[in-house]
Amino acid sequence: MSGPQKRTNRSQTRYSPLSGLATAAPSYANVILLLELVMGVGLLAGAVLARLKRFSEHAWCQSVIVLVNLSLIVLTMLPSFRAHVAPRIPLKLGKAYYAVATAHAALGSLAEGGGLYILLAVGTSLLPPRLRIRNYKLWMRTVLVLWWVVLLLGAATYARWYVPHIFRK
Repeated sequence: MSGPQKRTNRSQTRYSPLSGLATAAPSYANVILLLELVMGVGLLAGAVLARLKRFSEHAWCQSVIVLVNLSLIVLTMLPSFRAHVAPRIPLKLGKAYYAVATAHAALGSLAEGGGLYILLAVGTSLLPPRLRIRNYKLWMRTVLVLWWVVLLLGAATYARWYVPHIFRK
């Protein structure tokens, strides 16, 4: 998610048709959240394609999603994390605002790295045989589950940053 906006009063909070919530999120944050949700569903659709033994469609679907997600990370999430969260680590990790975003970034890095590794190891011959994947199902299922955990953490980050009073008493 991109960086939070400073909120000084409720007049800056507006209704988001995407989430159905009153949020302080900029439009691009709503678009990113929607894209991530669509990509999560796309990964599940890709898993179904694999179960149906439609492997070339499965590979195409998963590859596009991993590469689009990489571009979203590089263009929006990484700059936001660097500006709003990284300078306050480790001092502020006890606060949900920083802890959830940091967990999302750490696990998201693992999920994206795993997805890229699968693309390289299975979809290309760039890696030497000893670095290629032997147990495809285990790797792919693990990365899919991790991706969904990260997606839920991303939604929690969005909620903590942009939905007023959602995690406060």
